[in-house]
Amino acid sequence: MTTLLSAPTIDADPFCDEVLADPIPLQRALREAGPVVHLSTYDILAFARYEQVHAALVDWQGFQSGAGVGLANFRKEPPWRPPSLLLEADPPRHDAPRRVLQKILSPRALRTLREKWLADAEALVDEVLGDRSGTVEIDAVPELTESFPLRVFPDAVGIPAQGRENLLPYGDHLFNSFGPHNHLIEAGEPRAGELLAWTTAQCRREVLAAGGFGADIWAAADRGDILPEQAPLIVRSLLSAGVDTTVHGLSALLHAFATHPGQWARLRADPALARVAFDEAVRWESPVQVFFRTATRDIEIGGRTVPDGHKILMFLGAANRDERRWGAGADRFDLGRDPSGHVGFGMGIHQCVGQHVARLEAEALLTALARRVEHLEPAAPPRRHLNNTLRSWESLPLRARIA
Repeated sequence: MTTLLSAPTIDADPFCDEVLADPIPLQRALREAGPVVHLSTYDILAFARYEQVHAALVDWQGFQSGAGVGLANFRKEPPWRPPSLLLEADPPRHDAPRRVLQKILSPRALRTLREKWLADAEALVDEVLGDRSGTVEIDAVPELTESFPLRVFPDAVGIPAQGRENLLPYGDHLFNSFGPHNHLIEAGEPRAGELLAWTTAQCRREVLAAGGFGADIWAAADRGDILPEQAPLIVRSLLSAGVDTTVHGLSALLHAFATHPGQWARLRADPALARVAFDEAVRWESPVQVFFRTATRDIEIGGRTVPDGHKILMFLGAANRDERRWGAGADRFDLGRDPSGHVGFGMGIHQCVGQHVARLEAEALLTALARRVEHLEPAAPPRRHLNNTLRSWESLPLRARIA
């Protein structure tokens, strides 16, 4: 059997502050080093090329999620909270919850929300831009990309208005927990118990409003499609992964347009490109940068053998910029590209079940902005928010010329 050390070795720490702030140089180095790379800092194998990342994502039998999608191995250590029935489970345990949520969040089911969310986006854009003309400066993160998902998504789930400010810090700590126990996790630990308790409380049947996604999940339990004890964990999956990823995807989208002004003109000329633009931004920026899997047996991939029980680190962001898959312009945001096949939402049976919700939110916000804004450009350097898993934003100052 080929040993771990026979793979090219890189000593860099993908979870250090420098790399989290700018992962692109390390991603290039990993891709250039080979299809499988040994990361000596954590003694794990890493995949950064599209071919191997895609192969691992779709091979759930060989690379399991049930041992955790973070560095911690659930075969050897207990998780800090009950594992997700979607993200951290494999068939057959994964199947019924996935079927239920897939139906509730299907494009057809979301049609009833479309007009409301388009109107909500217009209202928010009008609030932010007011009746001003000429050029205005905004910070897109607090004013748009955080505000809009927190306005529409919790309502759709059916959770009460009180306490919604907990959603982002809870998600931030959750995604940090997929990495090593570094200072980012330590910063979130004092509130982790409180945030988990609040989130868990929102998943109870009696708390959730009738007609929302959460109530629909409990109705599925009443029909016998899932077990009653599974319902709150499935609602929790919505609250865990349904806000932060969309917030940072929307931030990436506006950053992309501000730094590629010709693409904004292209969108305004053809608003139907809004959904393509969101997927291209998810490919280009990859809000979810990394995920882990665990080998269920000795598996040959990329000319190397991953030993049974060994963690592998998939660099989704690196795969989404791999020139072997996307061509010489992989580092550009381009509305002329077909971004389908990107792994920003994962791939295979664990592909993000809420991706259609995120696309609808992006379409609504972009449509509202394109009607009023002729031109977008950076007003000041953006500030990143460091997270072990997410490509996150703290501030995105933009200058907008009002139509």
